[in-house]
This record gives sequence, C-alpha cells and structure tokens, in this order.
Amino acid sequence: MTRFDGHPRSGDACPWREAERAGGGNVQRACTLLKVSRSAYYAHRTATPTDHARQDADLAARVVAIHDESKGTYGAPRVHAELRARGHRHSRKRVARLLRQAGRAGRAPRRWRTTTVPDPAATVPPDLIRRDFTCAATDTDTRSCGDITYIHTWEGWLYLATVIDIASRRVVGWATADHLRTDLVAQALDNAVRRRRALRRPVRAGDRARDPRQQ
Repeated sequence: MTRFDGHPRSGDACPWREAERAGGGNVQRACTLLKVSRSAYYAHRTATPTDHARQDADLAARVVAIHDESKGTYGAPRVHAELRARGHRHSRKRVARLLRQAGRAGRAPRRWRTTTVPDPAATVPPDLIRRDFTCAATDTDTRSCGDITYIHTWEGWLYLATVIDIASRRVVGWATADHLRTDLVAQALDNAVRRRRALRRPVRAGDRARDPRQQ
C-alpha cells in the first residue's frame, strides 16, 4: 500500500478514501489506519502525475487507437511494430502491459482454405450404397467410406486421406501427403487392403472432387 519511504504508491487513492470514511473524515484516524504519516497523506493529495505516468497515458491512447484501426485484430507484437513504423520506439513489454490494462487483446483470423471442389468433368460412378450408411456390426469389410482432410503444421499443409469401415466404424486405412493428387487416395486404399486383408471386395463410398490447384 505504501512505498518504503512511507509515501503511498500512485493508484492507491481508493484505500485512502476507504480509510477516511472509516475514520469519519478524520485525517489523523485515516493515517493511523493506513500506518502512514500525515505529511505522506497530504503529499499524496497534492501530488501531480509523474512524467512516466503521463507518458504511459499518451502511449496508451496511441495503442488503443492502433488497436481500433485494426478492428480489434492486432495484438501487442503488431501494435508494437506499427508504433515503430510511426516513429514511436517503446519496449514490447510496455506496449503489452498498456494493451492489457486497456482491456484489449489481439484476435487471430480463422484459417480457412478451399481444398476440393466438384469436378464437372469427372465420370460419375454408380452409387452402390445409395447414401445408406447403416450396416450390421457383423458385415465388416463390405462397405467403407472415406474422405480427405487437411492439417496446418509448422511446415505447411498436410493432407490426410482415410478409409473407414462402416460396420466397425474403424479407420482401416490412411495416408498423408503434401498434395491432393490421386496417389494420396490410392495409398490410403492400399493401406486399408493390407491392414484388413479383406477377402471380399468392399463397396466404397466417396465424393468426386479435385484440388483446384492440381491440374
């Protein structure tokens, strides 16, 4: 509540007011409750903001303005970079503190990437399943379905193709690659055949799509 020299820290006005109310407006009683001298109390009442406090207030206004200009997306690193670009050099930790005190935070945009689109030139295979994915638990290796998903990694996008047995709901085959070519699906199917050693020819449901970047 007080500094080592007996003077109150800046921003401790609320304890002072509470002590004054508790002491019935008596300054001596308030100082006794706070265990400080009367001179420290009056010094606090007449103190003016320090240069550092004024600089913080000015910088906080700039930080909030840049955050608003970014529509709430900039965090401390990007606000700090923008301040440097405008000729204001301050530490990144100071910018982060002021941004936090202002109740502001950055917001990362949601990653979205279109991976496949229907290929109008693709031959439409017969739908032997007819979109009926119900299957008895004993009918394993007779119907399967699959899809391709993408995973963002530090090295770029990783594509995952899976083959799922409809009866057991298990992933029976999978493959990964850095592309969406036919090889990826073929590897997933080969992996499923090797793992399950199916004796019967399964019926597989999938979609007809292509990567718009792969010609």
